Amino acid sequence: MNTQVNSIITSLEETLHGDPWYGKSVYAILEGINPSVTNVATAQHPHTALDLIYHMLTWSSFTLDRINGEKINDMQKFDTLDWREIDPQIHGWEEAVTGFKDANTKIIEALQARPDAWLKEKVDYREYDFHTLLTGIIQHHIYHAAQINFIGKALTTG
Repeated sequence: MNTQVNSIITSLEETLHGDPWYGKSVYAILEGINPSVTNVATAQHPHTALDLIYHMLTWSSFTLDRINGEKINDMQKFDTLDWREIDPQIHGWEEAVTGFKDANTKIIEALQARPDAWLKEKVDYREYDFHTLLTGIIQHHIYHAAQINFIGKALTTG
């Protein structure tokens, strides 16, 4: 039985593209951002929307790789990608959003085959279990989507 896993899947789907009680879904926020302002910083926030979406993509990819048991040969490389230097000529908004959505679709697909007992297993390269990782990635998505929303509104409404 995978009642807990199904609950996490439901929470992730609601956060990403559902109708969460707290406001807009993550995808609605990302799709509502004008790509022309994604690499503009505000006085109130040290990161741009482009910085944040690539950070979210990195952690989604990390989560997917952990679920799939992919080996990381260079944790330093992952740490570097976490807050990578963004070059808008290379790092596009649409590409990042597409990659983010793809990674989360694959996370949901990979979770569907997992039993509840798996949630208690320790995550490779970390000191916490899969339950903590998955509830954490949902919280991470909400937190950074709210920052992106704030930045987008600040830059388009003055």
